[in-house]
Amino acid sequence: MPKRAASKNSTSHKPTAERDVIPPGTDIQDSDLFFNRELSWLAFNNRVLQLAEDASVPLMERVKFCAIYARNLDEFFMIRVARLHEQVGNRVARLVPDGATPGETLDKLHARILEQGKRHTDCFERQLRPTLAEKGLRILAMKDLDAESRAQMDQRFREQIFPVLTPLAIGLGRHFPYISNLSLSLAVLLRDPVTDTENVARVKVPKELLSRFVPLKGTTSYVLLEDVIANHLGDLFPGMEVLDRGLFRVTRDADYTVSEDAEDLLVAVQTELRQRRFGDVIRLEVQSGMNPKLLDPLMEALSLEPRQLYEEQDLLDMSDLMSLVATPGFAELRDPPWTPVTQPRLQAENDGEITTVMSAMRRGALLVHHPYESFATSVERFVTEAVEDPDVLAIKQTVYRTSDKSPLVPALIRATERGKQAVCMVELKARFDERANIRWALALEEAGAHVVYGIPGLKTHAKAILIVRREGEKVRHYVHVGTGNYNAKTARLYTDLGLFTTDPDIGADVADLFNFLTGFARPKSFRKLLVAPINMREGLHEEIRRTIAAHSAEHPSRIQMKMNALVDPVLIHALYDASRAGVKVDLNIRGICCLRPLVPGVSENIRVVSTLGRFLEHSRVYVFERGGETRCYIGSADLMPRNLDHRVEALTPVEEPQLIAQVRDILERCLSENTHAWTLSADGEWLRRVPEGEKRWAQTELMERAVRMSQASTGRPL
Repeated sequence: MPKRAASKNSTSHKPTAERDVIPPGTDIQDSDLFFNRELSWLAFNNRVLQLAEDASVPLMERVKFCAIYARNLDEFFMIRVARLHEQVGNRVARLVPDGATPGETLDKLHARILEQGKRHTDCFERQLRPTLAEKGLRILAMKDLDAESRAQMDQRFREQIFPVLTPLAIGLGRHFPYISNLSLSLAVLLRDPVTDTENVARVKVPKELLSRFVPLKGTTSYVLLEDVIANHLGDLFPGMEVLDRGLFRVTRDADYTVSEDAEDLLVAVQTELRQRRFGDVIRLEVQSGMNPKLLDPLMEALSLEPRQLYEEQDLLDMSDLMSLVATPGFAELRDPPWTPVTQPRLQAENDGEITTVMSAMRRGALLVHHPYESFATSVERFVTEAVEDPDVLAIKQTVYRTSDKSPLVPALIRATERGKQAVCMVELKARFDERANIRWALALEEAGAHVVYGIPGLKTHAKAILIVRREGEKVRHYVHVGTGNYNAKTARLYTDLGLFTTDPDIGADVADLFNFLTGFARPKSFRKLLVAPINMREGLHEEIRRTIAAHSAEHPSRIQMKMNALVDPVLIHALYDASRAGVKVDLNIRGICCLRPLVPGVSENIRVVSTLGRFLEHSRVYVFERGGETRCYIGSADLMPRNLDHRVEALTPVEEPQLIAQVRDILERCLSENTHAWTLSADGEWLRRVPEGEKRWAQTELMERAVRMSQASTGRPL
């Protein structure tokens, strides 16, 4: 890490008044202080791949991580890599904080993804697939089937597969066929024996309609759908000679922007979704060794350059392995099952009296930690009880991503039918969930609920529920503010925190937040909440400044943060300032980290740990310990410019000492993890932690803790 003496021509990222903690004579360029955002994301996906390669992880879970790696990479190409190609096409030369141009970043990504792709393939084909076969779950090739199994596949092809196939010619004056995003296809080289000419055709593998893994009856053995089709190409092209074939897959640009001037947001999003199907092709994946007579026409027709081509040795699109993970049985190859417990304060009283969520909240704020504690018996119950309560006047909720089977949105419909005011802020621009959210929004509108589609220039990512209840001559606000989506499925898979409180100031702030989302209100400040894009950036910055100011050798300050991604340059610089002042900064970051830790004179007091595991670490927590006080926030926002400046986000303070202690306990466990954890070095390497002594596994510890707390609450033996 180079250091330069300060010069008259050197510039600073922030005003001098905000950087007075920097030792005199130190001037370090921004490009030396930041890791590349896209390469950092790729390092995160590499950590997912390491879990797939880890022999200590149960076999079926390793297959799951293989699928997650592939699915993550698809989304990365559709959004982030697509944006880089767009910047190159528009000749954007603006450098990102690490100093790389879009073209330079694309070249580095291509090389590293090819290297990771080889490991990904080796992991599945050389390790997992043979071991699965030993355990009785086999993926067989058509050429290896016995006569009886071959006859079964032939019959299945004739009756179920052949009728849905549509071979399409390429060339001969015909328009190049449309190839849908993430679709799997066979390119086929044909010879016409009459004219002795060669032609190319494309056959789509209809894995959206038929299972990618075709089962052999009465077994847990499968044949790949593309292998079945490839072995019956003669039936698709009668009278032609099949010379060669090769599997390929395309990835298209799936990003879009809705104009801030859109008059009807619903119509604008629906229009963009239709256009997204025809986004530019960003990546072409092919089986290694594809015949140039097949590959060259594809590259030319799709207008691709070499760095957009990715050759795979074996199986394409391993995201489909998730369907194998769902194969019934094989319990010994999986993580032990986990059933979330009910939060102790939401369990029945010792005398058997039923406790409602709102009655528990009146006795004090409570914190719920998913998936260790149940989403169904906390958040869903909160809303369904409110629907049944005759004193509840209004229910308001944000929806970013929800599940089809969640009772939350139907509960709002029932609330409307019961004469309550039901308000739902449905974010139509939630990427890849737009169609589901449109369906829910239309159903809510049809039932008479007040539906708001969000603000055209901003995404609403805040997670908040507001219940307004009549109590005597007054009304009381019951509030839930969380870190995760109101989605029953992901609540079993993601670690998230939620605060239930009747604090009057927080209740008033959440009411103002909904007025901001539904009307023309534009509050300039909030009582306790930090809300983006209004006061969150400055609020967090001020917390860091106060923590620096309070720090001394006698009374040391400390900052702890847990998030999915740390990208924002301004707040990264603020954390560097804290480190220079001697403040210890502990960061638990699942994914992207652009901050460079452990640099002498800059960030030697900053430690960055990444924790992965059977659950997706998803909660966002910001803790500032200084001068005998602790300020703690949880909420929806990562520290990224998009979250702080271009989304509606909410962080709520956690103020009760016992709840702060609970949050700190979670953070300490994640920071002490040494089983599925990595530490970020100053040179950008993520080093896998190896237990030296006691083995620490945060997620297992938190499951055990949840069971102990639940059993202690009910009086059952521990």
